[in-house]
Amino acid sequence: MACQSVAAVMDEQALLGLNPNADARYRQRAMAYFEQLKESQDAWEVCAEALAKGIYNDDHVKFFCFQVLEHQIKFRHAGLSAVQQQLIRETLMKWLQCQLMNNQPEKPFIRNKAAQVFALTFVMEYLTLWPKFFFDILSLVGLNPHGVDIYLRTLMAIDAEVVDRDILHSPEETRRNTLIKDGMREQCIPHLVESWFQILQTYQQSHPELTCQCLEVVGAYVSWIDLNLIANDRFVNLLLSQMSVEELREEACDCLFEIINKGMDPVDKTKLVESLCQVLQSAGFFNVEQEEDVDFLAKFSRLVNGMGQSLVLSWTKLAKAGNVKDAAETLQAVEAKVPLLLQLLVHEDDDISANIVGFCYEYLHVLKQLPQLTDQQKTNIEAVMLAVMKKLTYDDEYNFENEGEDEAMFVEYRKQLKMLLDRLAQVSPELLLEAVRRVFTNTMQNWQTAPFMEVEVAIRLLYMLGEALPASHGAHFSGDTAKTSALQDMMRTLVSCGVSSYQHSSVSLEFFETVVRYDKFFIVEPQHIPNVLMAFLDQRGLRHNSPKVRSRVAYLFSRFVKTLHKHMNAFIEDILTRIQDLLELAPPENGFLAMLTSDDQLFMFETAGVLIVNSECPAERKQALMRSLLLPLMDVFRLLLAKLLQETEEERQASLADCLSHAVGFASRTSKAFSNKQTVKQCGCTEVYRDCMQTFLPALSCPVQRGVLRSSVRSFLHRMIICLEEEVLPFVPAASEHMLKDCEAKDLQEFIPLISQITAKFKRQVSPFLQQVFMPLVLAIFEVLARPAEDNDQAAALEKQMLRRSYFTFIQTVTGSGMNEVMANQGDLFDVLVFRSRKHRAQDLLHHPLQAGGKDGMVGFPDFIYKHIVPACFLAPLKPTFDLSDAQTVLVSFCTREYLPSLQVSPEISQELCQVIQQPDIKVLKNYIKVRKSVRLNCIIFIQNVALIYFYWMDGWF
Repeated sequence: MACQSVAAVMDEQALLGLNPNADARYRQRAMAYFEQLKESQDAWEVCAEALAKGIYNDDHVKFFCFQVLEHQIKFRHAGLSAVQQQLIRETLMKWLQCQLMNNQPEKPFIRNKAAQVFALTFVMEYLTLWPKFFFDILSLVGLNPHGVDIYLRTLMAIDAEVVDRDILHSPEETRRNTLIKDGMREQCIPHLVESWFQILQTYQQSHPELTCQCLEVVGAYVSWIDLNLIANDRFVNLLLSQMSVEELREEACDCLFEIINKGMDPVDKTKLVESLCQVLQSAGFFNVEQEEDVDFLAKFSRLVNGMGQSLVLSWTKLAKAGNVKDAAETLQAVEAKVPLLLQLLVHEDDDISANIVGFCYEYLHVLKQLPQLTDQQKTNIEAVMLAVMKKLTYDDEYNFENEGEDEAMFVEYRKQLKMLLDRLAQVSPELLLEAVRRVFTNTMQNWQTAPFMEVEVAIRLLYMLGEALPASHGAHFSGDTAKTSALQDMMRTLVSCGVSSYQHSSVSLEFFETVVRYDKFFIVEPQHIPNVLMAFLDQRGLRHNSPKVRSRVAYLFSRFVKTLHKHMNAFIEDILTRIQDLLELAPPENGFLAMLTSDDQLFMFETAGVLIVNSECPAERKQALMRSLLLPLMDVFRLLLAKLLQETEEERQASLADCLSHAVGFASRTSKAFSNKQTVKQCGCTEVYRDCMQTFLPALSCPVQRGVLRSSVRSFLHRMIICLEEEVLPFVPAASEHMLKDCEAKDLQEFIPLISQITAKFKRQVSPFLQQVFMPLVLAIFEVLARPAEDNDQAAALEKQMLRRSYFTFIQTVTGSGMNEVMANQGDLFDVLVFRSRKHRAQDLLHHPLQAGGKDGMVGFPDFIYKHIVPACFLAPLKPTFDLSDAQTVLVSFCTREYLPSLQVSPEISQELCQVIQQPDIKVLKNYIKVRKSVRLNCIIFIQNVALIYFYWMDGWF
């Protein structure tokens, strides 16, 4: 032993820092002491002695000692001497012996930590040093309740270390765990099972908490031990008796569930499930309606679900194997469970119902595979349908305006029920369609007096049919006559019975959702469009008293109009008049709460644009309508921009900037109605959008809130490039100049796609502008990349990485658009590209600019990069003869002898080029490029890229 007196050796001052209330100085000293004990070869032994002798009463010190011991076992066990390993075993057994004599057990957190240490020791030593681990513990603890508690906790800790599939293990650990389980099966599992039986029998009355622990252990171990040790009359009868004990019944249910879930032969599984069901039914557990304990019923429902799914799996295996007789018997066993399934599925408690959905789904899948359904099976299907329809119904306590956790759980539960409905449609679409039609029709006839939940679920069922009964591109009203006739009847009833006036938000939402789901109905029967439009536009929809309804209806109205705008020509100006107040930009200072949020207004502006653009009125009228739509935005924008320039309060500035951003976004959203320049011209709207650009562009020079304003104007320019094409070009230079001033990495990252879009679309048409903006852009990029940042600032590092990627993409766009001369004509470009690019990652270079030749690029260049340069980057340094100082010679030799001749480059140019590359002064290469402009521009690009690779190589990147 490393110490004579623990009290003298242990750092008492450090131990004070283990108390959660200790000050920072003591806590730091405790941490340092912990590290000292962990790393020492033998200092940890003082902790072992403290545990063995029970020297400390402080719980935190005991936990600390176990932590030190845990570290030695987990990380340093192999390096311990045989004496030290024996010391650990003795310490644990002495500590356990002390627990048997204590009047009060240790705190749960100490017992759990002790169990972890026992389990780690078992894992390390069971196969070699301590094969009698379980026998030693069992002989010591006997049936002492304190000892049994530690024993059971240790078993669960061993399960976590050796068996639990949710914990990832290395291949070596997996092999070790397999050997441990094999050894346990051979040596001690029967003894462990016997100890479990004795514990369950002894303590079910006096110590129910120990019995529950033991049931949990049985459930955990049954998956990999011999099932006959558990699934026998003695053990099962004991478990069933505990199903009647209130404190034990839930754990007993879970234990039986694990037994049922064990993989086995399908015939044997059917026999096991049937024998268990017979006993449970005889004991009265199938009388669900008489049981009031919903927590137990939730567990019982899970058990029944497990039994049902096990039978279905057995039937599937037997049917696939062609075992007709056993498959028929198993199917009969499945059918016999359906009445119990239905009782649980329709139970008023959703947890109980949700736990049986899996079995119900699998049962319907079985019916789908049968060649013909019996009358009883059809009856079962109808019963499941009715149960699903009933359970889809909201209860009175659902809070629609402030949905919380309970509401979220019900939404998820509804999704499970929808899966059942979809499966029902696959099994018998005719039965489902008829059942929904019956419920829907009956409810709509009396919607004025029916509770909201009944009305909502009736419409919801009609909505769900849209997915349950598949149709190509929503064409539910063509094809199968029976289906289309039923759906048309229901839709006709929905839009004409007046249910849209029902005063409940859930009904209102479901009405509009269903109308849009079946918008093709209005193509078949367009006479209903006016009534539905009014529902959208009045207090039933966009002016509903619920913000949630208004918000959703704004989106749905947009979809409705996009589909049916051809049928709305007679109503367009009326619609625009009715929604005019909903299109107003709400300045932050007005103080009133807007009907729609800015996100909702985006949909409204898009809807207005679609109506105007697709109307049949003359171009002059379309232009007038579009101007009347956008002019208020421009007026407010000028006013707010002027206020922003004068505002000094930062919070107020942010509000004004957001409002300005919304104005630009709204104008941009209206342009989604246009597909290209031709439609803009046809509508006579070119001038309107040019006015918008002239109004919005001054925001780029605003000295405050630049990020928000620049982002919105950039997005608008993206849209205008699509809609106006070359009409937008006169605005680009000034916009670019402003956006390159005082910019951050994110600004540039967002600006580059705009320039790339212009380059790719207009190509040589913008060459003069591109040559003008190229160097300022490149310099701005490298200026931002060169800014120092904290080493641990991951956000800044990511922004720079994305900026580099955008930069290389831009270079690729320029060269791919056939405008290599833009780079070739830049006087200082090469200095920037070579020397500043050296600071950035080689993989960015390889992935982006080396693909920049485009379709007109140098023949074979991509092959050169991927077949020669990339492999060389990895293979060359691995060679024993590799010398970084000689990389230049290797590169020159390869270019001279192999690569350049393969491209039909003349020997004179090849020699000249290679001589230049060998020069130590980069200015020589730079001047060569300027002088040799007779060399093809693509060759210049090649030289640049090879030089970049070379300098990366010399910098040690490769």
